Amino acid sequence: MIYDYTFKPEPPRCIGSMSVRSLRFSRAMVFAIDEINNSTELLPGIKLGYQIYDSCVSVPVAVHIAFQLTNRQDPVFYKGSNCSHSGVVLAAVGDSASTPSISISSIIGPFNIPLVSYFATCACLSDKQQFPTFFRTIPSDQFQADALAKLVKFFGWTWIGAVHSDSDYGNNGMASFLEAAMREGICVEYTESFFRTDPKSTIQRVADVIRRSTAVVVVAFTALGEMKVLLEELARDPPPPRQWIGSEAWVTDPNLMSFSFCAGAIGVAIQQSAIPGLREFLLDLSPSEVATSPLLTKFWEDAFNCSLKETSDSDKKVCDGTEDIKTLNSPYTETSQLRITNMVYKAVYAIANAIQNAVCNKTNGILQCDKHIRLKPKQVFKELKEVNFSKNGYHVSFDANGDPVAFYELINWQKNESGVIELVTVGYYDASLPRDQEFRISRNLTWLDGGTQVPVSVCSESCPPGTRKVLQKGKPICCYDCIPCPEEEISNITDAPDCFPCPREFWPNPKKDACFPKPVEFLSFDEVLSIILAVFSVSGACLAIITAVVFFYHRATPIVRANNSELSFLLLFSLILCFLCSLTFIGAPSEWSCMLRHIAFGITFVLCISCVLGKTLLVLIAFKATLPDSNVMKWFGPLQQRMTVMFLTLIQVIICTLWLVLSPPFPVKNLTTYKEKIILECALGSAVGFWAVLGYIGLLAMFCFVLAVLARKLPDNFNEAKMITFSMLIFCAVWITFIPAYVSSPGKYTVAGEIFAILASSFGLILCIFAPKCFIILFQPEKNTKKYLMNKTLKTSAVTTDASSVKCTLQGTPRLPAFSADGDFVIGGISSIHYQQHAVIYNYTTKPESLRCTGSFNARGLRFSRTIIFAIEEINNSTELLPGIKLGYWIYDSCVSVPVSVYVAFNLLNGEDRVFYKNSNCSQSRVMMAAVGDSGSSPSISLSRIMGSFKIPLVSNFATCACLSDKQQFPTFFRTIPSDHYQADALAKLVKYFSWTWIGVVHSDSDYGNNGMASFLEAAMREGICVEYIESFFRTDPGSKIQRIADVIRRSTAKVVVAFTAVGDMKVLLEELARDPPPPRQWIASEAWITDSNLMSFSFCTGAIGVAIQKSVIPGLREFLINLSPSEVAASMVLTEFWEDAFNCSLTETADSDKRVCDGTEDINTLKSPYTETSQLRVTNMMYKAVYAIAHAIHNSVCQKTNATIQCDKHIRLEPKQVFKELKKVNFSKNGYHVSFDTNGDPVAFYELVNWQKSESGVTELVTVGYYDASLPRGQEFRINRNLSWVEGGTQVPVSVCSESCPQGTRKVLQKGKPICCYDCILCPEGEISNMTDSPDCFPCPKDFWPNPKKDACFPKPVEFLSFDEVLSIILAVFSISGACLAIITAVIFFHHRTTPIVRANNSELSFLLLFSLTLCFLCSLTFIGAPSEWSCMLRHTAFGITFVLCISCVLGKTIVVLMAFKATLPGTNVMKWFGPLQQRMTVVCLTLIQVLICTLWLVVSPPFPMKNQTTHKEKIILECALGSAVGFWAVLGYIGLLAVFCFVLAVLARKLPDNFNEAKMITFSMLIFCAVWITFIPAYVSSPGKFTVAVEIFAILASSFGLILCIFAPKCFIILFQSDKNTKKFLMNKK
Repeated sequence: MIYDYTFKPEPPRCIGSMSVRSLRFSRAMVFAIDEINNSTELLPGIKLGYQIYDSCVSVPVAVHIAFQLTNRQDPVFYKGSNCSHSGVVLAAVGDSASTPSISISSIIGPFNIPLVSYFATCACLSDKQQFPTFFRTIPSDQFQADALAKLVKFFGWTWIGAVHSDSDYGNNGMASFLEAAMREGICVEYTESFFRTDPKSTIQRVADVIRRSTAVVVVAFTALGEMKVLLEELARDPPPPRQWIGSEAWVTDPNLMSFSFCAGAIGVAIQQSAIPGLREFLLDLSPSEVATSPLLTKFWEDAFNCSLKETSDSDKKVCDGTEDIKTLNSPYTETSQLRITNMVYKAVYAIANAIQNAVCNKTNGILQCDKHIRLKPKQVFKELKEVNFSKNGYHVSFDANGDPVAFYELINWQKNESGVIELVTVGYYDASLPRDQEFRISRNLTWLDGGTQVPVSVCSESCPPGTRKVLQKGKPICCYDCIPCPEEEISNITDAPDCFPCPREFWPNPKKDACFPKPVEFLSFDEVLSIILAVFSVSGACLAIITAVVFFYHRATPIVRANNSELSFLLLFSLILCFLCSLTFIGAPSEWSCMLRHIAFGITFVLCISCVLGKTLLVLIAFKATLPDSNVMKWFGPLQQRMTVMFLTLIQVIICTLWLVLSPPFPVKNLTTYKEKIILECALGSAVGFWAVLGYIGLLAMFCFVLAVLARKLPDNFNEAKMITFSMLIFCAVWITFIPAYVSSPGKYTVAGEIFAILASSFGLILCIFAPKCFIILFQPEKNTKKYLMNKTLKTSAVTTDASSVKCTLQGTPRLPAFSADGDFVIGGISSIHYQQHAVIYNYTTKPESLRCTGSFNARGLRFSRTIIFAIEEINNSTELLPGIKLGYWIYDSCVSVPVSVYVAFNLLNGEDRVFYKNSNCSQSRVMMAAVGDSGSSPSISLSRIMGSFKIPLVSNFATCACLSDKQQFPTFFRTIPSDHYQADALAKLVKYFSWTWIGVVHSDSDYGNNGMASFLEAAMREGICVEYIESFFRTDPGSKIQRIADVIRRSTAKVVVAFTAVGDMKVLLEELARDPPPPRQWIASEAWITDSNLMSFSFCTGAIGVAIQKSVIPGLREFLINLSPSEVAASMVLTEFWEDAFNCSLTETADSDKRVCDGTEDINTLKSPYTETSQLRVTNMMYKAVYAIAHAIHNSVCQKTNATIQCDKHIRLEPKQVFKELKKVNFSKNGYHVSFDTNGDPVAFYELVNWQKSESGVTELVTVGYYDASLPRGQEFRINRNLSWVEGGTQVPVSVCSESCPQGTRKVLQKGKPICCYDCILCPEGEISNMTDSPDCFPCPKDFWPNPKKDACFPKPVEFLSFDEVLSIILAVFSISGACLAIITAVIFFHHRTTPIVRANNSELSFLLLFSLTLCFLCSLTFIGAPSEWSCMLRHTAFGITFVLCISCVLGKTIVVLMAFKATLPGTNVMKWFGPLQQRMTVVCLTLIQVLICTLWLVVSPPFPMKNQTTHKEKIILECALGSAVGFWAVLGYIGLLAVFCFVLAVLARKLPDNFNEAKMITFSMLIFCAVWITFIPAYVSSPGKFTVAVEIFAILASSFGLILCIFAPKCFIILFQSDKNTKKFLMNKK
């Protein structure tokens, strides 16, 4: 209804379709009230009335009804009387929806009128502060939400979608569900709310979300109406299979079961029930009864499609009385599964029971009710709280919040055999049961699409062992990546949150789910490498032995006797030892082998080199001896040679001895070189010793080598020096190579490298020195004579070398150049004056026409062409460059087309000769020396391939493709512009310079773009830059493709876009972007388009930065360009087209009415065109430099400088290959700009860094802000000398990263399927830190360190031991000293009363020895306190063991004395002579000596030692005494235990002897305490951590010691001091 506020509005009323189900609810109320009125047990004699209103699920209507219920029917009332005195409403039942119920309860609550709802489930209604009078017979949504969450969790679903009604029911219910889901660890992909009256677009959006989602399970917390609307929308285009989880509001509705794609839905429902008589009541409707009720009339007419009265509606017949409601299939008559209806029924009975409790009393078993009582609603409200009854087997009561006990049936939509969906009860949920036992499933369920397998709905699959979970950034906790455990770590459970490292000598298996012992590696004898080395070693030794045999057999021959044969045999002996010592390096290292291998190697090699050195000295001195009056040999005879060898070897022996004494080599397990295995190797002990041994060998070898070199040119009869030179050269080379190889070779290969060096140098010595001699001895005996050796001659050889017609016709029609001029030497020129090639469709029936250019005019390309002409004319007028020679030119238009460029290339090659002969030059007349151009890379590639075959150089001004630097493919290509390789490198460094690591990339789909982008991506990868997207396009691509690329840029997260494109391509892209500008983007530009003034009109690109060719000045160029006369223009077709295009006029009469005829007033000086734009000459200067480079190459080929005069020969037959050769060498400067080429034909790369900045007038200008010079050192190439303007004119550098930097204490974990710049920051695991930003991994702290809380630094672990300044230590020390003092005092007392009977009994000598040992026992506990040291570790255990055995031996002696003494009292016994004082002393000594021997063995074999325990607690170091030998410790303890048990047994046997020998009882008690203490000690000792282990041991010592002294000596001291009358012989002998 629309209100116009001019008249009183009519009351709200309900219209639209009827809810037949709600009609059943209303009639159920009537049925219940009628049943109560007819009952004799409930409210007998009282009649309940009712007023039932239709709220049509509308809040305004519900509010209106609430006021009607409170006001009732009194049109007038007085203030003092009740607001509605007649027919007071005592309570209300309803409403079925939560939102209307909230409104009704809020209104009638202040009047204390209770409202009992049967279907309002909103958890908010349980708030008694807001709704104090609200009750319900249906459970709260809080319970339903909890049940649904537990249902989802029950089936293992952790990734769900959620939809709910946008109402109080849906919003509050979903809030409760989400809270419960969070508690259960369930993640929600999406949460969508809607209402049935929402626009269709909203419903469609929700349906699309469900279709697109990855969650298979959808929880729908909706009202019936909303669910119907949603399913109707989904039915139009059904989604992928979804498992629906339904709330009780809709899951039982039969109408919704028609949506077959929901088969398998499960949910909770109100308990199915039966109400006897209700169906008969509902069906008992006569036409007359129906006619009296408008509501029943509407129901009847709708149900039977007839009218109860005459109507003009032709579609409806008049009801004729044959209608039978019993045959009607309608929700009204559906009573097979009464669920909510039973809630209505219970609500009515709850109110009736409350009224009964208020008005009725039971007297003598008779229930009497007073219907005249003035009953107030608040009394009914009060009684409602207390109701507790059952009806039809269903219990009714309310808790403090007005809610019933929550009980739901678990129901499932299952298809029957006929394919119809039925509602099947498969279990129940009872909130009153213990947690996790609420669900009971008693029947098989059907899942989505009728499947029998529980569907899977998880965001991420479980992480298997060997991986760990890493949450995905910005996603719920259920979404994670499974990251393999890092090296050295494992995880052995599914979904492990972290990995943990293996123990030190263990390594993970390949799956990283278990730790296995690391393999131990050393060079063992059973390896192939070892066998090969051993074979060579033995072979070398055998070779040396054979050589020695050969020499010995021919010892009288000159070649053996030369240079001291004694030294030769000693050298061969040392070589045998050298070969054999290499065998000591093979096998598992041991202490002796580690010492032997290095010492043997060092001494044998020095012996060997000493012999060689002796032989070298002998050669030199022998030569001196041949000189007149020389007697030098007497100073270096055989004796001196032997002494030299011995002395030099002795020095090495001393070095080795010192090494062995101070710090010898020893075997060690190397765990650092390889993490995955243990290398068993020999540690050097003292590295100084090792390198001293090696250094001494090297020193002797170098000295020997120098002497041998000096002696190598002596007469040939002393030529052994040459052999020694070669051998020492090999020796030094091997050992110099060995040092880095030794240092860098890992594991067993270090040993193999050392063996190889030994064998190689040994073989070098034996082969160089002895092999030639053996060859002569065995195969050339004629040379083994004194005569031959004295008269040896040289032979020379010389090498001689010796050096060693068809007619052709031009095919096709030559293409005319755009500009040309004759000259002595011709330079070709190629420039793109037009943008397009004329397109021709070939029909293959006629000869195709020549290629030609068309399309829009490129004024910039014309400027390049005219610059070539300007440069050539400038050169022709020069007196310094090519004086007297005129250069000509042929300049062609290539229109940026590869086919046209190829055509131009052949034109330039062929020249104008129509006919030539094979032996003559292919182009005899006007040979082209070189060419300049083209601007594009793709045309230049084609040109260079063709012209390169003829050695004709091509110098480009703008072809930047890095591929053209490949001299294998393009040998004759040069360029004056830097290669894209440098540009790509510059752009990548520019991006990195501003810390942008996340970028987008677009490039032209051409050679320039593709190759340039390839170079850029390679450079970006080196700089650690990640690329979000790479898109290529060409200006002629379809509009849809350009649009798609623009959309990619708009949607991307990268703020920086690198565009490596040509001008034409960039123009097309920016035009597309301008239609719907993207979010702000920072453009990074290549030099091809950054300087183009036309593109600066795109304002959203303001702030773009890029590299550009250096800005330059060419004097006179502007004047030349604008010096165009009309006659000159008219003579050239190209200039004519330019003129007409620039001034929009025609130089000739034309039919084009849009163009006027040029009248001569056109002024080129005022023209704004790229042709006349010379303020920032960049690429133009490259063209200018290219022409001059060719001119200098021709100049160097044809000109010579004679007496300061340059003379050039223009008649010389100059070949292009000569120009090509000279071009490589050109090196000059022009106008201050240097020109030269590197080996790849590239110039030095120098770029300006330019920025698009807005001027004060708002116009975008090109501003130079710095430069890039590739010749500068790495990291210094950029120089920025001016402020930059950024995207949208900002002054702050924009940020473009995929992930923010990871702080210290975390490490980067790459996101699955993303580039390396996209990562999550994971906290370092326990025991590891990272101390730099963006750390790729955490590293463990050193062994004695532990991370701080931030995990960014390591601090020394606290060292724990039982120190003297601790309270526990002080207490134990006090008890220890107290015990010792007590033992001393006892001894003093005993000594003072040593003559008394009680002291003398049982051997007083043993008593004093026992007290002495107890004193030591008490004091030995002090050795356990303090930091463990070597002496304290050995002392504490041995002192404890020996003193306690001494103590127990004394006790044992006393026990035996008791037994023997009793035996001695028997008649005829003389046993005491066998166990007198001497035997007692011997017993104690022997028993103690055994313990001394055990302790000695323990200390000798494996004594205790101080140790840092880092395994019990990772975060601290426990300084403790390791047992050394556990057998020794337990032997000491076991021996004490054995004596104690033996003593205890004897004491027990003697305890019942006569009282005068009662010391046995005291010993029994003391031994009982002793054994109890030490039995308890063992598990306590094993399980106590750290310093408490020591404390337990001290406690055991003190406890057992106090047990002994108190049990044995305390009673005696008491008698001595306080009962001296009992300390008499008489008393002891007559004790009662």
